[in-house]
Amino acid sequence: MKARAATRPVGTVTRGTTNPNRLRRMDRWIAAVHGGELRRAEDPVAIDLGYGAAPWTAVELLGRLRAAAPRARVVGVEIEPERVAAARPYERDGLAFRHGGFEIPVPGRPMLIRAANVLRQYDEAAVAAVWERLCARLAPAGGASRGGLLVEGTCDEIGRRHVWVALGPEGPRTVTFATRLGSLDRPSDLAERLPKALIHRNVPGEPVHAFLRDFDRAWDAAAPYASYGVRQRWIRAVRDLGADWPVTDSAARWRQGEVTVTWAALAPGT
Repeated sequence: MKARAATRPVGTVTRGTTNPNRLRRMDRWIAAVHGGELRRAEDPVAIDLGYGAAPWTAVELLGRLRAAAPRARVVGVEIEPERVAAARPYERDGLAFRHGGFEIPVPGRPMLIRAANVLRQYDEAAVAAVWERLCARLAPAGGASRGGLLVEGTCDEIGRRHVWVALGPEGPRTVTFATRLGSLDRPSDLAERLPKALIHRNVPGEPVHAFLRDFDRAWDAAAPYASYGVRQRWIRAVRDLGADWPVTDSAARWRQGEVTVTWAALAPGT
């Protein structure tokens, strides 16, 4: 009998740039908003897709998820075989590494797929198909569960500024902007870290451009609060922004330098 040929991973090799703690803001948000789903899941598997040349982000993801869901497991998936081989010595209980791509080479349906700085190199036209493929691999909704979560976005090299989209099995849900507040001059500074689906849409006439414009205006209006610290200015600006935009989170997250809005409000125009 002829041996079955190995399936070629789907996707292309990324630059592999990574640093310790680069994804800490994204990880904290995931643990806060998705920790309950992971705790209740029968098999709480999380995928770190495209972890890069070193396995730090997968190692850190396991620790941060287990603080919220002690049974969580992480599988790092990389399309470059040499990166997988280099990561294998870091395997331990709850942490494994696999060669693969967008097909997600694990059995079952994961409760989380995190794809950070992966689609940055792709054409904007490719994003929808990748999202659809990854969402189809998520654990389905059912009963009290909304199903698995795909978190796809971009950050800078040391993790000061992030923007990510959260998607469920049904598709995009929200967009989150997150920053180390002390590094921020204006909220629109985050435009440089918009995910691929939005970064080319930051032009007049597009919703994301209007959102960042209004955020800057709210930031300027909140200038008197700067005397109480940059955190209080951010909170006030986000509170005012929520009068015109569908902000979905509360001051507990704003204090972390975050704000989350519905995807529908920022989705690109036709």
